[in-house]
This record gives sequence, C-alpha cells and structure tokens, in this order.
Amino acid sequence: MKVTQFTEAQIVAILKQQDSGQTVAQISREHGISEATFYGWKAKHIGMQVLAFRN
Repeated sequence: MKVTQFTEAQIVAILKQQDSGQTVAQISREHGISEATFYGWKAKHIGMQVLAFRN
C-alpha cells in the first residue's frame, strides 16, 4: 500500500481551504502538493467532513 504524508483529516482540512476563497495554486504551494493531487483528493473525498469526537 502507498504511504502518504497526510492523514484523511488533514486532506479534508486542506480541501476545505478552497471554500474560504483560496485558489488551488495557493493551497498547493502552501502544502507542497501538485494541483493534480489536490483535484484527485477532491474527487476521492467529495462530501467528507472532519468530525470532532469528545472523549
């Protein structure tokens, strides 16, 4: 299996940055990913959100 440097929660948080008005180019540079990676994540994680659970 392929090893990733980002967790699912981090990926969803990165994707949500686009909703706040940042461009894909800005987000990609900030996190060191390609725009193709961003759009691939977006296609895979569409509709997902980070849920915070309290113990």
